[in-house]
Amino acid sequence: MPNTYTQIHIQCVFAVKYRKAQINKEWQDRLHKYIIGIINKNDHKLLAINSMPDHLHLFFGMRPAQSLSDLMRQVKGDSSEWINKQKFVPDKFQWQDGYGAFSYSKSQVDKVVKYILNQEDHHKKKTFLEEYKLMLQKFEIEYDEKYIFKPLE
Repeated sequence: MPNTYTQIHIQCVFAVKYRKAQINKEWQDRLHKYIIGIINKNDHKLLAINSMPDHLHLFFGMRPAQSLSDLMRQVKGDSSEWINKQKFVPDKFQWQDGYGAFSYSKSQVDKVVKYILNQEDHHKKKTFLEEYKLMLQKFEIEYDEKYIFKPLE
């Protein structure tokens, strides 16, 4: 898009279906590289990616040629299909429906990158559910408890 100039920084957070701890450290880096490929192929700019066994954080500079919902549908759909083809999990891998998307100014980029890259330390203090609800509250996003990522059963 000639003469279109943007600066859009988005962090997306999404969980494994039923919040199962299925993302294994043995293949986590390969998953990250696969998702980075999707981001790059769609002409967005990856800033950070990290995951825990039950969820993933993705932070990128977004180009306005594609909608966020289309990108997330592609990231989640293609990556779950790839995980299943690789047979990384004994049963079927799926991402939970929905995602959180949060926008940041340029001045916040370094802080968000550090936050995402330090997920292991962060989750020694807070659960994913606590973290996610705090993000929704911080960004003043109204939500219905029945649609929030469910706690582990």
